[in-house]
Amino acid sequence: MAAAACGGEEAAAAARAVCAFSPRDRRFFAISGSDGRLRVWETTNSRLQQEYVPSAHLSAACTCLAWAPPGGRPPPSKDGPQRKKRKSEVAEVDKQLDILAIGTAVGSILLYSTVKGELQSKLDGGHDSRVNCVRWHQDNCCLYSCSEDKHIVEWNTQTCKVKCKWKGDNSSVTSLCISPDGKMLLSAGRTIKLWDLETKEVYKHFTGHATSVSSLMFTTVKPMNENKPFDGITGLYFLSGAIHDRLLSIWQIRSDRKEKNAVMSFTVTDEPTFIDLTVSEVKEEPVKLAVVCRDGQLHLFEHILNGYCKKPLTSNCTIQIATPGNGGDSTPTPVPILAAAFCADKQSLLLVYGNTLQPIIEKVSLNTTESHVCLIRDIQKVLSLKTDVALTKVKTPVVNSDTKVLVPGIPGHSTAVKTPSSGKEKKKNKRKPGDTEESIEERLGALDIDVSKVKTPGGLPQTDSFAVLLVQGLESNDAEILNRVLNTRKENVIKNTVARMPVHAVIPLLHELTKRLQGNPYSASLMVRWLKSVFTLHASYLSTLPDLIPQLGMLYQLMESRVKTLQKLSRLHGRLFILVTQVAASETVRDVTEVNQTAKLVYEDESSEEEGSDDEMIADKDSDENWDEDEEKEEQSDEQEMPVEKEINGDSDLEPENESEEE
Repeated sequence: MAAAACGGEEAAAAARAVCAFSPRDRRFFAISGSDGRLRVWETTNSRLQQEYVPSAHLSAACTCLAWAPPGGRPPPSKDGPQRKKRKSEVAEVDKQLDILAIGTAVGSILLYSTVKGELQSKLDGGHDSRVNCVRWHQDNCCLYSCSEDKHIVEWNTQTCKVKCKWKGDNSSVTSLCISPDGKMLLSAGRTIKLWDLETKEVYKHFTGHATSVSSLMFTTVKPMNENKPFDGITGLYFLSGAIHDRLLSIWQIRSDRKEKNAVMSFTVTDEPTFIDLTVSEVKEEPVKLAVVCRDGQLHLFEHILNGYCKKPLTSNCTIQIATPGNGGDSTPTPVPILAAAFCADKQSLLLVYGNTLQPIIEKVSLNTTESHVCLIRDIQKVLSLKTDVALTKVKTPVVNSDTKVLVPGIPGHSTAVKTPSSGKEKKKNKRKPGDTEESIEERLGALDIDVSKVKTPGGLPQTDSFAVLLVQGLESNDAEILNRVLNTRKENVIKNTVARMPVHAVIPLLHELTKRLQGNPYSASLMVRWLKSVFTLHASYLSTLPDLIPQLGMLYQLMESRVKTLQKLSRLHGRLFILVTQVAASETVRDVTEVNQTAKLVYEDESSEEEGSDDEMIADKDSDENWDEDEEKEEQSDEQEMPVEKEINGDSDLEPENESEEE
């Protein structure tokens, strides 16, 4: 585990280094690491030829390198006819052409002469921000550069002044490449543009990549269709690679079609950090491609460019370097490959591996019959032999234990430098059973860091330290660190941590979340929050991965199985909820004491029955009297009606006695 972690740290340091081979027979290899020093090594014997320390190597670190082309010549003089140059003058011109252009983080460009071993000139006033790429023109003393300030600058290296400056993109321009005939210029931020160097106008647009393009280079010098007349650019192929993108795209410049997409692509295991290729000059000649990735592996491709290819092409051969294992430990340690370049015969490779401070350069022959090659190299033995044989004027100073050295690139961090021990015994890091492990506070104290400044007022680490801890836990597979970070519940902390973590750690984080989702349901509920943030913030990066489906297949199946059981679980939850509520309601009713509804005191009034009987008798009498009155009224009405009827009919029922009385 420690060996793998060590190899990962060396590979990360190599990814940050800037390096380039000299175009003349690959004699020299220039590299600038994180310390800001430029070192030029001889490729034949891996010896350090020169070391240059810029005056502002800490604040204005080297960001890009470019060797002057071997066939370049200064522009001819306009005063009178040209005369034949002497041998001494020709040698002087050749010396002037062994120049390194060094782009810096503050916008200036340094021209360093490898023959004289000194700084020749400095180009200022062109850029206001970091220089991302510099490229020499093939035919004249002209240099092109691009920067974070969105501009492309054309320099005159004889006068050290800006010849032309124009806006290259709406965002930062990250890469440049000049066409084989020297009349066109490729520039890229995320999209790729082809410029006409005479008019400084865009000739053609290409789709580009989802992230910033890190490399551009032409793969052919002549079109594959030789029947049509060649205008210098139409029909050529070029290659592009981007950061955090594991696909290298091949584009073709066509005038008859408005095709803006790549015609084919090559897939690698990680982000490409160094690319070299052999240019195809004949139609039947394949293009050979050597790609060094961030993980320290080298991928070799060999393909004939003959049109559109839909499926990404895989490497013909993968090369890795490892140590044989030290002593009783037989576990090999991976050694990162820093750079690789094809030799003049196109059948052998120059491999640069090890660390950036003292790399090892080796020439190996190509053998693409095997799909995977692992070279076993004992680096410690090789470096010790080089140290004994090499003659150096550098004297190592005697440093006391109290002396503190400021580490470049980390402001405010100081560490005590200890004198190396004279003994040859190797110290093993294995702890005895009785020993106790040192705490984090003790380790920080050993590094001479003020612990009180590291701690935050609330006692919890900030989002920056959470992102660093998460990456460290994923690389070292430390369960304690991962539990500390992943068990947080705050949504803002989770979102900021995922946003600030590097993109290359997204896939390991998803694997760790998948493993934890299969465990305790309590931890699964926390992991879902992390999954949501990862898919929300890094969806664009995940969509560019060619093997995303096999990598996330287990997570997808896990989510599908959980979703299928969701309906059944919701039904069961509903039924259980009803049962639980009914049981709870019955228990509450059972617990309530019954109320005694019998009266404690009853009062009975004695006169109530008598009054009731008298009222009933009065009511009966009233009803009888009313009944008699009604009958009398009816009889009287009948008697009154009878005489009226008789009078109408002319009859009289008067008695005789009454009649005589009337008479």
